[in-house]
Amino acid sequence: MTQPRLNRRHLLASFAALPLATPSLAQDRFADLRAEVAGLDQIHTLLISQSGQEVLAQTLRGGGPDRLANVKSVSKSFVAACLGAALDRGVVADVDSPLAHVAPSLIPGSADPRAAEITLEDLVTLQAGLERTSGANYGQWVSSRNWVADALARDFVREPGAGMLYSTGSTHILGAALSVAADETLLRLMRDWIGRPLGIEIPAWTRDPQGYYLGGNEMAITPRAMLRFGEMYRNAGMYQGEQILPADWVRESWVARTRSPFSRHDYGYGWFLAQAGDYRVAYARGYGGQMIYVVPELELTVAITSDPTRPARSGGYGGVLNRLLAQSIIPALA
Repeated sequence: MTQPRLNRRHLLASFAALPLATPSLAQDRFADLRAEVAGLDQIHTLLISQSGQEVLAQTLRGGGPDRLANVKSVSKSFVAACLGAALDRGVVADVDSPLAHVAPSLIPGSADPRAAEITLEDLVTLQAGLERTSGANYGQWVSSRNWVADALARDFVREPGAGMLYSTGSTHILGAALSVAADETLLRLMRDWIGRPLGIEIPAWTRDPQGYYLGGNEMAITPRAMLRFGEMYRNAGMYQGEQILPADWVRESWVARTRSPFSRHDYGYGWFLAQAGDYRVAYARGYGGQMIYVVPELELTVAITSDPTRPARSGGYGGVLNRLLAQSIIPALA
């Protein structure tokens, strides 16, 4: 079945504009949802957990819920989690710390002097102010000899902290800065601070020419690992009795700091923030339709993997997944 076409109203709509449908009265409360998901030709796996229990697992293609999947920019939310862990451990002082204090060695001599004053918060909220490295600029950026220096030496198109410029370069700089501050690779930090306590596998992934792991793209984890990560955030940073991230960090992560010019959704520390009817939604998003949705009021976490080679714009398949959550998943579990 082909994906439904979207009109311009859908292109600009937020979750708040989506009505919540009435749940099916069929004996299998997920029958309609399963059928709807089966009609999406990009989706690979859908996992749903409520109140800590997995209530639905549906795989249509790909490797299934326990096979590694490239989660693309969902890894930005993992880099944000590492920042929270670094703050908790005193590796960095606070989110207002400028790059000049945290990792001055990363700043190239060709950079605008303002680059030194970019803060960790500017980076994690994608508000560095530098020309983007994502979109049409991505290929040139990852072909450069020094990804961090290339990103930091770009022109400022707005002042730091003045609004979102979605750029993987920003989270890559953040990951490299954490690596320098901790004197460890980002891979080791991810494994020690996030992977081990959650009991999830985090394999090595792409590194830049200087050896820094790509902060914000190309990580591979399983759909069930995605679900577990979302559950940890839903439970205020705790998993199986262990406080993995400070509760304050999770709370601050879901405070709106800026807004996406594409989806028109708010953005916090590595999470998009929206509204589905009466319910708050925090979500991590990756190219192609890799998604982690958390709906705190319903104790609901959803993980979705999709074809990582096809786009999932807010006016296309990404919008389809948002409507799936608002109009089908939430009504089935509310």
